[in-house]
Amino acid sequence: MTTGSIRGIVKDVIIVAICVTVIWIGLTSYFGAQNPFYVVSSGSMYPELSMYDIIVISGHTLFEDVKIGDIIVFDRPKDHDKVIVHRVVAVVDDDPKTLRTKGDNNQNSIVGTDYPITEEEYTGKVVYVIPQVGFITKILQPPINYIIIAVIIGIMIIRQITKNKKKSFTEQVKTESITDDYDESQSNEKINELPEDIEYHEPKDFTTQEKKSAEKLGEKNTKSEDIPEFFLDRDKESEEKK
Repeated sequence: MTTGSIRGIVKDVIIVAICVTVIWIGLTSYFGAQNPFYVVSSGSMYPELSMYDIIVISGHTLFEDVKIGDIIVFDRPKDHDKVIVHRVVAVVDDDPKTLRTKGDNNQNSIVGTDYPITEEEYTGKVVYVIPQVGFITKILQPPINYIIIAVIIGIMIIRQITKNKKKSFTEQVKTESITDDYDESQSNEKINELPEDIEYHEPKDFTTQEKKSAEKLGEKNTKSEDIPEFFLDRDKESEEKK
């Protein structure tokens, strides 16, 4: 793996982490709770709430404003080791305000679990319910969550390698194009650099040359046919003697 691929993967991870952080900060600020989302893990509130429902709570609802009939999220008063979501059924005391809750599917309130609930145990009031979406958290338990993380990282690596290959191919094509343009420009420059003082000679007229050659041959033949007068006179004398 190249350095560019590693940098690209790190960059993508940082971008994803920043986006998740920004979204989470925005949600916590909007709902007024450090953790506004909880998954229902028991059937004590059935049928109002089912297992794997996701509940959204609001921390902006003050404990003083909580009234009978509200569904609230709180730490178990016994030892604060568990988060409970139950309905308020009674106000036990006003100073300080103390509440008693009960699960809709339970017969009675449980001491140490449903009461006494004070402001110290209170987390927030349930404002939204998203049915059955929490089942995803059950699916994403180990080792499935690790497999999904590995697959995501693998996809990011493949994406970066493919991206670098495409980039290298594009740069190679551009380089070859620039080289071809350079060679063509050089050849054009060489043509333009030809000496200007070279005279241009028109092609000879071969027809005219043939005519001149024929005339010369005719003259030669004519000269060869012309017999000197001396030989003509000798011929005449020989004929007269005969």
